[in-house]
Amino acid sequence: MLRLVSLALALGVTWVLWSGHFSPLLLGLGVLSVVIVLIVNRRMAAIDEEGVPIQLAGSIFFYWAWLIVEIFKSNLQVVRIVLSRDMKISPTVIKVPVLQSSDLGQVLFANSIILTPGTLSLDLYEGHVLVHALTEEAADEVAAGEMNRRAARVMEGVSGPVSDQKRGE
Repeated sequence: MLRLVSLALALGVTWVLWSGHFSPLLLGLGVLSVVIVLIVNRRMAAIDEEGVPIQLAGSIFFYWAWLIVEIFKSNLQVVRIVLSRDMKISPTVIKVPVLQSSDLGQVLFANSIILTPGTLSLDLYEGHVLVHALTEEAADEVAAGEMNRRAARVMEGVSGPVSDQKRGE
């Protein structure tokens, strides 16, 4: 029930913020839309710990803050490369093992790679992410695993603690 209420609240707040209108008609249509989405989600059995991950509410904000800093740093690196006369790029494709056991965790990690300029997740399969990087340095940063470890720590509430064996330690 808590997941249903939190989903309804998130959808309602999003509706109000994006529409910016507070007339009774639009607010009524917003409520109707939220109710329809909730009914469809309930019938699909999509209101579970991965569909509405309220257990991540605390840790995900710290991860987002860290990721925003990483995105900014990567933007600066890409800008330096693009604006330099010799454009020192060395496109590289690497295969990175994921530490997350849940689908949500793996998608969080793969999407974090995509959000970071200069890197792109090409495929997610069999516990690995295939990553294209603009430079070897960017590939080394992804392979070093800081993002992977942080995403795994966020997901510990969904899939349990990450084992030392899975970490590769």
